[in-house]
Amino acid sequence: MSNPSPLSNESIAPSSPEAETQPERRHRLVRSIKGPTQFLSFWVAIALPFVHLPLLAQGLGDPAVTLTFFALLLVNVFALYLGHGYNRS
Repeated sequence: MSNPSPLSNESIAPSSPEAETQPERRHRLVRSIKGPTQFLSFWVAIALPFVHLPLLAQGLGDPAVTLTFFALLLVNVFALYLGHGYNRS
């Protein structure tokens, strides 16, 4: 016969999904999309400068080309920010 444990199991929360609170769900959702978002942002930040090259070769004299260039530059900076922690140990 084994002795009963002196510790009570009342403090352990049930493992059912219904018992999960809203902040816990949100935290789990953020953790589940963080990796793929960093992966995609990292590779977008790597590839996007190759799109800048033809725009620069064409010249920035046309306002539409200039606007496109700066919009892509802004997207590149944002992708660098989001993807900077990808694959870090």
